[in-house]
Amino acid sequence: MQQFKNILVGVDDSADALKAFDYAIGFAKEQDATLNIISVLEEHDINVYESLNKDFIHGKRQDLVEHLKEYQQKALQAGVNQVNTVVAQGNPGETIVKEVIPKLKPDLLIIGSLAKKGLARHMGSQAAYMAKYAPISVWVIR
Repeated sequence: MQQFKNILVGVDDSADALKAFDYAIGFAKEQDATLNIISVLEEHDINVYESLNKDFIHGKRQDLVEHLKEYQQKALQAGVNQVNTVVAQGNPGETIVKEVIPKLKPDLLIIGSLAKKGLARHMGSQAAYMAKYAPISVWVIR
């Protein structure tokens, strides 16, 4: 089996993402890998007036940063030695594939099969996009 040393897991509080996160914790421990936890602030969740307010965007981003610290603590308490958090902004699939993976250079992406809300939840389009276009191994968890 391939050894993975740098794992990226996407979280959005959906049931599938929580399963993926738990799986990533166990696998990162088993592989003694670094675990990078990412959440993407989706631009379509922000209306045009909110998008013009830089304080609003900063506040939403800061809320997400704080929320990811809870995930980080859970992973550390579970015994993962190195845990990082990343907040990005944009379309989750495209942002992870085109910006985050090239920057962090993980060797494995672990994601849930369904998103938290919206049309993408029913089609699993974000997971499908990442599985198709990511230049690394992708595990989709149900």
